[in-house]
Amino acid sequence: MSLFRLDLRPGNGRRLTGGARYREILGRDLVRFLIVNLLTIFGFLPLIAGVAVAILSSSILILIPACIIGGMFAGPAMACMHDIILRSLRDAPGKLRENYKRALKQNWRQALVPGIIFSMMLGFYAFMMMLMWWADTSPSWGTIALLFFGMLLFFMFFTVYWQLLVLFDQPQKQRLTNCLLFIIKFSWKVFRCAVQQILYWGVLILFMPLSVILLPFTGIWFILFTADFKLYDTMNETFEIEKQIVKAFPEQEVVFEDDEAWLKRKQEEMRHERNNN
Repeated sequence: MSLFRLDLRPGNGRRLTGGARYREILGRDLVRFLIVNLLTIFGFLPLIAGVAVAILSSSILILIPACIIGGMFAGPAMACMHDIILRSLRDAPGKLRENYKRALKQNWRQALVPGIIFSMMLGFYAFMMMLMWWADTSPSWGTIALLFFGMLLFFMFFTVYWQLLVLFDQPQKQRLTNCLLFIIKFSWKVFRCAVQQILYWGVLILFMPLSVILLPFTGIWFILFTADFKLYDTMNETFEIEKQIVKAFPEQEVVFEDDEAWLKRKQEEMRHERNNN
């Protein structure tokens, strides 16, 4: 963790950007990301177990209820993971326990159906890929391209959708419309985030079971944080996330000081302490 603990306090009254901002958040919130990562993995265990049983038994009749039941746990877990990441990206105050309980309370109900759909698609992809792996003949390049294209659309959609779900309390139709419009307008940015996620999970799957050792450390949080980080500024400019949140919750407003203002505030605090003593 000391690798990320650099003196990155902004001295110009503005939020850091780029790589400096990325390292700043990691240095500050790495521990909470690791904790939430473990909670998210626990949330996915029913889905993983159910899909594994369905694959080993080659039964789609087991796969469907396994994905439905597993999705009811995986959906809220994913929503809470994105909620905590987005709170870090906007420098929201509060302890992890309080924020996670608040995220679960706010998001679990509306994350159930998306979680089931998300899990069904993951389960069917895993099921089909294992069947092709065990098949006597190799799949054609056309089949592989079709699977990759479908997976790309899947990751593009849910990369944006999960963020909108935890950020805004809005009707499902409006959320879907905003999601699709954002993907169309910023297709290249969303495309790159989706490709990075596919490559990341592809490498982990390729090196299983050795890569399972990495799950408690980089697991789910790292690639989601990277994707959310790449899209956050664009989403904030498009949907005015921080302005709307501050309007509803004024206590969450973040003020950045330049060096002169910071020094003046520290002098005032020291003067106030001396007067009280």
